[in-house]
Amino acid sequence: MNAGRGDRAAPLAPAGHWEVRFADAASAKGWESLAQQARENTYRAWVIMRTDPRPATGTPRHHRLKGSLAHGRHRGQICEQWQLEVTGGGRVWYLVDTARDTCWITFAGTGHPRATDRC
Repeated sequence: MNAGRGDRAAPLAPAGHWEVRFADAASAKGWESLAQQARENTYRAWVIMRTDPRPATGTPRHHRLKGSLAHGRHRGQICEQWQLEVTGGGRVWYLVDTARDTCWITFAGTGHPRATDRC
C-alpha cells in the first residue's frame, strides 16, 4: 500500500516527539523517491522533524524558508515552513503545526525545488 495525503510517515510519535505526516500524495511519492536515493539521509531528516523541527539556530542544511515560502496553510492553520537539505539537490519542506504537534511534509524530492529560485 502506498502512502498518501494525511498518512503518517512512520509509527505514532512517543511523548515529546512530533508526528510527521504527508500533506498530499505528491509529497508522499517524493518522500519514497528520496528514501530510495538516500535512505540514511532521509531517515535523519525524519528524526530531525520528530525531535527538533524548529531549531533555535538554523543551518545551511536546515532552515526556515523565506519570503512567500516562509508560511504555508494546512487545514486552515497558517504554519511556519522549513526546509531540510537531504542531498545536494534533494529537499524536504514541511509545515510546523504547533496546534497538532505535527510536521506536514509539503514537498519531498530528489531535485532542487524551483520555487526557491523565485524568492
